[in-house]
Amino acid sequence: MNRRAFLRALGLSALGVGVSTAAIEGGLALTSIPEQGRRLSAPSHRRPVPATVEPPALLPPYFPTPQLARIPIPGGAMYGLPGEGNLIAFTIDDGASSEVVGAYAEFARRSGMRLTFFVTAQYPSWTEHAAALRPMVESGQVQMANHTFSHPDFLKSSDGRIREELERCGDFIRSTFGVEAAPYFRPPYGNYDGRVLSAARSVGYRQAVHWYGSVGDSGPISDANMSMLIDRWFLPQHIVIGHANVGTVLNHFDEIAATIRNRGLQPITLDDLFVRA
Repeated sequence: MNRRAFLRALGLSALGVGVSTAAIEGGLALTSIPEQGRRLSAPSHRRPVPATVEPPALLPPYFPTPQLARIPIPGGAMYGLPGEGNLIAFTIDDGASSEVVGAYAEFARRSGMRLTFFVTAQYPSWTEHAAALRPMVESGQVQMANHTFSHPDFLKSSDGRIREELERCGDFIRSTFGVEAAPYFRPPYGNYDGRVLSAARSVGYRQAVHWYGSVGDSGPISDANMSMLIDRWFLPQHIVIGHANVGTVLNHFDEIAATIRNRGLQPITLDDLFVRA
């Protein structure tokens, strides 16, 4: 998205103005998706920043494994985590940079951070770092979900193309990591409508996962802007999106972990909270 549209969307959100939005991969942006095609509108307000419960800390200490009563997946499309609480889901898309995928694996290993990766399977980074990621996938600390094989815009794709993209990515995740990605998928660019959801359901992907805040790194971003977005969006019950595409985030892992700890948040994967069946 261009900078002007991004700043306009942020400005409208800050003023509490209701806008037709879908969070696409550089932050929140205006969208042309018809409202009648949506199952759930993107939130138009921020939750309050919680009171500080402990001082910031550099890594380690280790994030604990959550002990949660799991609930059924809501189906349709999801922007945030349901209910009230102190949970946060940090989700990472794409994988264009092998360096960043490897750094996320090391970040998770040394911090206990729970991450959900939305894999774009065409990128070799996932194969290159499979050995580092696989033990954390097997333990449930890291979850692998479907972001298609080659990242097409589903609104411009046929039903057959939608099914093929999801199935190819699902096959890759199954063969590389030994886990099932379904039912979770993230439509490229956040673009979907009822037809897209129906085609995805026909191959087992019944839960579209969007987001409620971004660190803005689908493409180049400055350190200052990333810090602003970390402070703005790492809040209770948010699903936050990042990308394994550009190196800016390599300077911010300690900041992300400290923000989560300082606000008393518990990082989770989607599987920590939801029952797939």
